[in-house]
Amino acid sequence: MNRLAAPVIWILCLTMAGCMSLGPQYQRPEIGIDVPDAYKDSGRLQARAFIPPGKWWEEFDDTHLNRVVAHVIDNNPDIEKAAAKVMETRFLLRQTRAGQLPTLNFNANASRQEQSVVEPFSGENLTVKTDSFSLTLPASFEIDLWGRLSRASEAARADLMAAEENRKTIVQSLIAEAVSQYFNIQSLEARLRISRQLTQTHRESLGLVEARYEQGLTSILDVRQARRSLAQSEAQLPTLIQALGKARQALAVLQGKYPARKTIQTNRDSRFKLPAPIPEGLPSDLLNRRPDIRAVEASLEAACARVGVAKANRFPQINLTGSFGYTSDALSALFDPENQLWQIAAGAFQPLLDGGKRKAAQQAAQARYEQQLAAYAKTVLDAFAAVEGALLTRHQQLERYERLMVFLNEAEATLEIAIERYQRGLTDYLNVLDAQMAKFQAELSLVETRNSIYTNRVGLYRALGGGWEG
Repeated sequence: MNRLAAPVIWILCLTMAGCMSLGPQYQRPEIGIDVPDAYKDSGRLQARAFIPPGKWWEEFDDTHLNRVVAHVIDNNPDIEKAAAKVMETRFLLRQTRAGQLPTLNFNANASRQEQSVVEPFSGENLTVKTDSFSLTLPASFEIDLWGRLSRASEAARADLMAAEENRKTIVQSLIAEAVSQYFNIQSLEARLRISRQLTQTHRESLGLVEARYEQGLTSILDVRQARRSLAQSEAQLPTLIQALGKARQALAVLQGKYPARKTIQTNRDSRFKLPAPIPEGLPSDLLNRRPDIRAVEASLEAACARVGVAKANRFPQINLTGSFGYTSDALSALFDPENQLWQIAAGAFQPLLDGGKRKAAQQAAQARYEQQLAAYAKTVLDAFAAVEGALLTRHQQLERYERLMVFLNEAEATLEIAIERYQRGLTDYLNVLDAQMAKFQAELSLVETRNSIYTNRVGLYRALGGGWEG
């Protein structure tokens, strides 16, 4: 026992000293951006309005949309891939942490050897057979004197955080894409209905013009103009049907389904209503709310830790090794006390001349940290730009919507007057066509603006980092 006391005390001293960690300690960096107290284009947003904290898409009060989002979350392959990536990173962290613990192995050998020897006195050749049996438990442990292993574990933990946040980013991106595609389908369905109604109106107008022509009340030019307008309206239908089919296929793929273009049920009967106001919020909150910012910051933290790993690699590595076991030339006597063996050893490894290889590795790690720092700053700037852009777009779209409502009302009134005057023979058919097209364009523009308002709200939720907890 006395022989083991000194090595044990020495090992304990080295282990206690192994709390040193080389390299910089991570802190959230100052990226040199003057962040304002409020968003520049927050305008008249209500400071106490309600943002759904989780399922933000339920604000639109559409059961069909909720069902679509549920299918995306449950079945989308990209989400499954991101979840598997998180699991991989979690096991890599466990693998890295194992490097800080001692290793214990099991080693068993059995051998038989036959050789010829010459008897020294008689000169006779003899055949000698020898057996050898051994069973040992070798162990090793690296003293993390400079924090190389702890820094590696720190980097692996940050990698896991980045993978988790990347998964949330993918979830939020796919949900936002699905919701936007759902509204796009609604918009295309509405545009297709309007175009078919216009086509039917042109068909009825053609019948009216042809009847008036047969009575000698109008010229052949009016007939040609009516036929031209009908043909033009019919030619627009295939393009809308194609766009609607592709949009349905895209939404099916997002839900993990075969890209069929069959009808996807949407809430067609719901009346359009403006989304509720959004609170102003603080721009500084964005750094904690958006998962993509948290992901790139976690990668920055991992890069910082790896600078410490590279620096610690330039210092000596101290390893403790030992083994305990038995060896014998007879299996029956293998575990006899006199056949017991053990060994304790300590070693240090330090390259004296490597051509600057390890120094260059540390400098490269520092350069990677600087790259990640620039990526972090760029991500934050892009996030601020996305919020400000969505807020600015929201204001302009709401103003456009109000003016389009006035435009549509005037177009409907103009069309009524034009039809009445044409039937009384007070104007030519070109004025009727012009009024019909103006009403058609007003209806289409209104549908497209409604879709833009909804998709902008989706983009604003995504830009603010609100609600996605995949």
